[in-house]
Amino acid sequence: MVFFEDLGTNVHGFQGEEQIETTVEDFLDHSPHFTIAQGMYDVEEVGDDDDDWQMVQAKGNQFVVNGQPFYVNGFNTYWLMVFAADQSTRGKVSELFQQASSVGLTVCRTWAFNDGQWRALQKSPSVYDEEVFKALDFVVSEAKKYKIRLILSLVNNWDAYGGKAQYVKWGNASGLNLTSDDEFFSHPTLRSYYKSHVKAVLNRVNTFTNITYKNDPTIFAWELMNEPRCTSDPSGDTLQSWIAEMAAYVKSLDAKHMVEIGLEGFYGPSAPARTQFNPNSYATQVGTDFIRNHQALGVDFASVHIYADSWISPTISDAHLEFTKSWMEAHIEDAEKYLGMPVIFSEFGVSRKDPGYNSSYRDTLIMTVYKTLLNSTKKGGSGAGSLLWQLFPDGTDYMDDGYAIVLAKSPSTSNLISLHSTRVAIFNSRCSWKCRWGCRKKNSLETFLYHDDL
Repeated sequence: MVFFEDLGTNVHGFQGEEQIETTVEDFLDHSPHFTIAQGMYDVEEVGDDDDDWQMVQAKGNQFVVNGQPFYVNGFNTYWLMVFAADQSTRGKVSELFQQASSVGLTVCRTWAFNDGQWRALQKSPSVYDEEVFKALDFVVSEAKKYKIRLILSLVNNWDAYGGKAQYVKWGNASGLNLTSDDEFFSHPTLRSYYKSHVKAVLNRVNTFTNITYKNDPTIFAWELMNEPRCTSDPSGDTLQSWIAEMAAYVKSLDAKHMVEIGLEGFYGPSAPARTQFNPNSYATQVGTDFIRNHQALGVDFASVHIYADSWISPTISDAHLEFTKSWMEAHIEDAEKYLGMPVIFSEFGVSRKDPGYNSSYRDTLIMTVYKTLLNSTKKGGSGAGSLLWQLFPDGTDYMDDGYAIVLAKSPSTSNLISLHSTRVAIFNSRCSWKCRWGCRKKNSLETFLYHDDL
């Protein structure tokens, strides 16, 4: 998530209430890891021998696991590894996963990088702090305990936690004469630094579970980079070359896990008719190209971010909601028509620092995202899930960028998330008990899944 520099509901109370509750309970009877009470979840810990804990894969425009659909309701918390590296804050990692699981969230996106900075994972190229690596091991092992899968991002476009700027500093320290951070994408030495980091993470043997990362189903996917941009080459050729090389490289080391790029979703030169959906003219000039980028071999699903308050105007308005809906629908259509893959809206949120912000607006934005996804899901479309930016446990306010959601302090938002998780979980179980439905149950379930009064 980055700014452009130049610019009370629960599962009850629906029509047919008695029938819906019967259907939801029936679903829960056949889903061993969820129980429901007032719209909230309790998640059993998953043992190492749990047959259900298998790799998620992309099949057509859906995610699947064990032959079942796997629609995603998830979240971001980028700093988990850094918190786990300090015993005084490690408990916050467990606390966060427990709270996320209590509202049915199943995927977390977090950083598997911290380059050359405070509490760095990678202190210099291919030189690692073992204690910080053990902290990442802890994050992965705790995620599994709470049945949460991880999207692990491998480097940052931005300076926070090192990013491409740190790779350029390392290159210059080794005698190269680099003048632009974008040389991260083009210089062979910096490409080799990045590949070495990828290799180190994928081949890491978790010190808590003894499972190699590349064999661990807890990892949902590898993300090549958080929000890659290459503004020095608006044609997109430089970034396209990097994506193609790195996606293939990840697959050469790990053919089991999915790979995604980490893009924000801006349209570029290859699809001039689609640039009308970009939030502003600058978005066309940042060197990314949503459709072309995702056609690179080895990329399994598409990623899109949604930040109307950063991209259009910080002042809250209905135009933000209209943009969110059209932005999502355009990318879902592209994923179906051109890419043949699922799309995850892997960051979305609104800052409480925005003029005109209130919690009711935040809930409306979240509802807009969830409803747009459900509209795709019920048609078998490519809208495969979303990840809130971002979920925090209580007592971590000093890390808040304005977007933090603390579930215990946000009951209406917590209920919205829980309700959507319930709906997603029902979709994910439909195949195995479709044959058991009578018309009455099916109709009441449809009412619960699609009712507009969220």
